Amino acid sequence: MEKLHIEATKYTPQIILDAQEGRFVIQGKSYPENTFEFYKPVLAWIESYFQEPQPTTLIQMEIIYFNSSSSKLFFDLFDMLEEYRDRSDITIEWIYDEENESALEAGEDFIDDFDTLNIQLIEKA
Repeated sequence: MEKLHIEATKYTPQIILDAQEGRFVIQGKSYPENTFEFYKPVLAWIESYFQEPQPTTLIQMEIIYFNSSSSKLFFDLFDMLEEYRDRSDITIEWIYDEENESALEAGEDFIDDFDTLNIQLIEKA
């Protein structure tokens, strides 16, 4: 399976999806003009990956800022991950800067909403 790499822009995060390593990175700001169109290939790639995933999958999300449609999309992503949690040991690292209270609160909300997922809050050093 090909690695998917999308470079960050002013409005979209860098995305690196690596099936060989079982590692996904989403890093930066997320407020694209059409959120669902932007993330469509990402979600499709993730669905394909979970047909034959690695035994463990690490998802590192370091989102500095995101809009409400990105929040909805992340909700959909976590829903999808819940469905696949029996196919791979999934760990989600929600990385935030200590000065970014809203990113921390968002991570806490995701933990509350998805209590069957292993979501870890990680303060950036």
